[in-house]
Amino acid sequence: MTVFDAGEKGRGLRTTKDLWAGEVVFAEPSFAAVVFDSLSQQVCHSCFRRQANLHRCAQCKFAHYCDRTCQTACWDEHKQECAAIKKYEKAPNENVRLSARVLWRIQKDTGIVSDGQLTSVDQLEDHVADMLADDFKELKIDIQNFLDYCPKTRHGKEYIAHIFGIIKCNGFTLSDQRGLQAVGVGLFPNLCLVNHDCWPNCTVILNHGNQSALNTAYHSKRRIELRALSKIAENDELTVGYVDFLNVSTDRQRALKHQYHFDCTCKSCSEHLKDDLKMAAKETDRNKPSDELVKEVQEFSLECLAKVEAARTAGDFHEVVKLCRECLDKQEPVLGNTHLYHLRLLSTASEVLSYLQFFSEAAEYAGRLVEGYMKLYHPNNAYLGMATMRAGVTHWHAGLIKVGHEMICKAYAILMVTHGPNHAITKDLESMRMQTEMELRMFKQNEHVYHSMREAALQNKPMAEAISVDNIKALSHKHL
Repeated sequence: MTVFDAGEKGRGLRTTKDLWAGEVVFAEPSFAAVVFDSLSQQVCHSCFRRQANLHRCAQCKFAHYCDRTCQTACWDEHKQECAAIKKYEKAPNENVRLSARVLWRIQKDTGIVSDGQLTSVDQLEDHVADMLADDFKELKIDIQNFLDYCPKTRHGKEYIAHIFGIIKCNGFTLSDQRGLQAVGVGLFPNLCLVNHDCWPNCTVILNHGNQSALNTAYHSKRRIELRALSKIAENDELTVGYVDFLNVSTDRQRALKHQYHFDCTCKSCSEHLKDDLKMAAKETDRNKPSDELVKEVQEFSLECLAKVEAARTAGDFHEVVKLCRECLDKQEPVLGNTHLYHLRLLSTASEVLSYLQFFSEAAEYAGRLVEGYMKLYHPNNAYLGMATMRAGVTHWHAGLIKVGHEMICKAYAILMVTHGPNHAITKDLESMRMQTEMELRMFKQNEHVYHSMREAALQNKPMAEAISVDNIKALSHKHL
């Protein structure tokens, strides 16, 4: 890859050779990163592994680590932070902590820490001048908190504001070792040079490397990987999606303008691609519901989504299910199967029903969700891959082994591109693929025995209670 002048977009990156789907364009460790405030006691501050029984730093009593090895590996990053927290008598918010780590590293190593880094941190865009009044007010509070936290800093308010602005525009969310939950935020200078497109040719994932070894001496550094989603020709610009494509173009443009301060003019936005599908009404035998009815159901859906979120936050999952069922019934004859409000309800309903172990109903909703996603997302989109994986697992738990295995195989093919073979979640999926393949073979040999074994496993019964000797013998022979 090489840096080039991308016109109104500023600098960008483009390829210097042809790339293929799943190929890693580059990998980059974080310049600086911090764990979210809310997870500071549940996530290792060195390897960002989420686990129980972490060891607390005896000095600042804030940072937590897997063990002494992780603590030692992180000491260079944590040393000044440790003293500052101890003197300040509390840890400031993650924005202040990350800004401090960035400034301490700039002071120690300058803004470039390796030959592979294509830009210095302080050359990145901050867009402070473009901030809205409320954002600028928050910035001033953060700067004052930073000065209280680091009273001896040699940097002036203007430069500190510059660093805060860089983080706001360029900070990348870090996930746990399974890639399932956001646990922190970091700064990756090379990644900051990759421009946005709503239909990008690359995706970014956090690959913790080897975090499975019991001995943390064998853990490798947290890093992001930029991976090609499809074939990219030599000299093509590399792009990623800053926002989820599962929004209509005007909403994406609004979000990009607020967070990143630019007007998106990509093909998907300028031509409003797939917006019609995302707000589609249901058509049956060339008959469409009236505009008034569609508007009424959309308004009802928005109100219901707000109620669902409130019930979910309160932990009232049975109320969530009740609201979802009611709204989905009302949507069914009116909204298309790719309508955004319909898909959002399907997603919530399938997840909550799975949590409550109503797997058959959850599987139905999860399957419909994937059908809708396939019409909207890029074939190798990570969100599509994760949704397909969840749908496959849900069908598997519901006893629908054939469909479950097919979906898990499809998800595996997508995640091999987006995450690669060495990512923890791909390895988990490979194990599930092998397990469901074995169970499917068992199912094809003798359905009765398969379901007996499954019921015994679900009820935690000894297998002897569920399967007779004759059934075991039958299972060991292939039936023609």
